Amino acid sequence: MKSSRAWMVVLLTVGASGCQQDSHPACSLSETWQAFAAFHQHCVDEANKTPPKPVEPPWTEQDDALPDTLEGQREEILRKLRERMGVSEEAITKLRDAFGTYRTGQGNPKVTKHPMTRAECRAIRESAETFPASEVCGEKNMVALFNPSKHETEKDATVCIDQFEFPNIACEYPMTWVQAQQAQRICKALGKRLCDAHEWEGACYGELRSPEEEYAFTLDRENMSGLHNFNNKKNGWIRWAYGEQKNHKLCATTSRKSDKCVASEWEYCGSNTFPAGAFPKCVSRFGVYDQHGNAAEHMSLPMKPEQLGSRGGIGRTEMKGSWFIFDFYEAHIDDCRWRAPDWHGSEVMHHNSHANYHLGFRCCKDIAPSPSTQTTKD
Repeated sequence: MKSSRAWMVVLLTVGASGCQQDSHPACSLSETWQAFAAFHQHCVDEANKTPPKPVEPPWTEQDDALPDTLEGQREEILRKLRERMGVSEEAITKLRDAFGTYRTGQGNPKVTKHPMTRAECRAIRESAETFPASEVCGEKNMVALFNPSKHETEKDATVCIDQFEFPNIACEYPMTWVQAQQAQRICKALGKRLCDAHEWEGACYGELRSPEEEYAFTLDRENMSGLHNFNNKKNGWIRWAYGEQKNHKLCATTSRKSDKCVASEWEYCGSNTFPAGAFPKCVSRFGVYDQHGNAAEHMSLPMKPEQLGSRGGIGRTEMKGSWFIFDFYEAHIDDCRWRAPDWHGSEVMHHNSHANYHLGFRCCKDIAPSPSTQTTKD
């Protein structure tokens, strides 16, 4: 605005001096003000323009390569987060520490066989309709969660979720063999957190409900989840991310166990995941991909209000959404709001929380609602 004020002085000076001359009988200050107003509007328009999206670096042979070591997998993920997602060096250092040196990566490189290449995934997505990120999230590949049935819009959102399984890059293979406590540390390194179960479910269903509606905090784990599933069935709140009719073919549910994989054994069980987002129709109304099929996902199940992620808390482990359950039979209904038994249960931050070859995660992020929305509510 300093430049606008300077131009206003110039325009007023020129206008006033011009109007004092007989050769400009029609000159008036109103013309000068009109010129200033036009210039000022131009400045406002320029300031309000949406900045152009940064150009994505072209994909290279290195991007599409399959590292033959876990360390190579992890370092490639970090490189892509740095170059494609703009992650800072400080965060990269924290992520490297959270990744650790054990099994966390994209699967045992000796036995993992991905059913689709990254390049094949990009070709599919280039010819398909895809969902953009929400500007209110302030992050690449994140969308806002809210409740349309209560006339909310993304301006009312207080939480966002990754569109893809971590590392949250379209057509990148999900990270697997991740413990729940690692997932929380990884999310925290990025200024995010592990999603609460109701946030993940709401992202899938296309309707984020309040914690008071989603948790019976007075009950134990078994009864809380049982009541939740019973109410969903009784009230007809059954749907999948892509619609009200189940259709496994729309999602990455066709992966198969490695030939010698019986239990969750590192030596014999490849992760065998698809690239994230490779099934563009396997998407929720909010624009969240792969919540059915591909990797299963960690989340936090708060057992009391203070364990809600939005309040800075963390609860017990909850996981669902994997191709694994459809290997040869349908293990459960797998709709958006279905909650699992306490499989491999522990506190999320337990040092020995569960990890396996088909288990990954995605992150959520707390945001402030739009100031205009807050003013209206007040």
